[in-house]
Amino acid sequence: MLLAIDTSAGTSVAVVDRDLGTLVEIGEADTRRHAEVIGEAIRSAIDRSGVAASALSGVAIGMGPGPFTGLRVGIAAAQAFAFGTTKPLVRVVSHDAVAWGHYAAGNGGRLLVVTDARRREVYFSAYSGVDGEGLPVRVQGPGLCRPDDLADTVDGYHGFERLDAAEVSAASVGLLAEGLYLHRREFAGPEALYLRAPDATVSAGPKRVS
Repeated sequence: MLLAIDTSAGTSVAVVDRDLGTLVEIGEADTRRHAEVIGEAIRSAIDRSGVAASALSGVAIGMGPGPFTGLRVGIAAAQAFAFGTTKPLVRVVSHDAVAWGHYAAGNGGRLLVVTDARRREVYFSAYSGVDGEGLPVRVQGPGLCRPDDLADTVDGYHGFERLDAAEVSAASVGLLAEGLYLHRREFAGPEALYLRAPDATVSAGPKRVS
């Protein structure tokens, strides 16, 4: 049983169980309010699920791709919750969770997941379908490009069904994590998938005063 969080688009928090499925999911579509809503969303998800934090087996977090500010809010919250409850933290690629949800709903075929990267750019990941365990097989990405460049950037673009995802379901993040663990697949790495540098950077040194 996992607490799952994703803030790569809006804010989504869920409690999921491999056998029972989604116990509760809470979402906020606004992509500018992650820091305002994440704490209450976690609290509400735990309360509404009826599952004590001590009964959770871990915390699953979507690592993007996503814009810097929103994505780091969810990752920090997941890390803090995992540390405070002494539960393991597992990481998945957020686009993989979108693909998992698409295929779990009974859809098949080649899939191109596209999400908003702002600054007139998009994130993308391409999938050939699922493997023998029902887990999505990513064949390209995650990547970043201008919308008009997708056809030239994605190999075999016109052979994919395109899915523009405005939100990433934390329930799909959690259930994908359960599947990865069950079938001993690798989780995502510890680095967040920002795919571009943050807007604000630390100065290399003090400015010279003349």
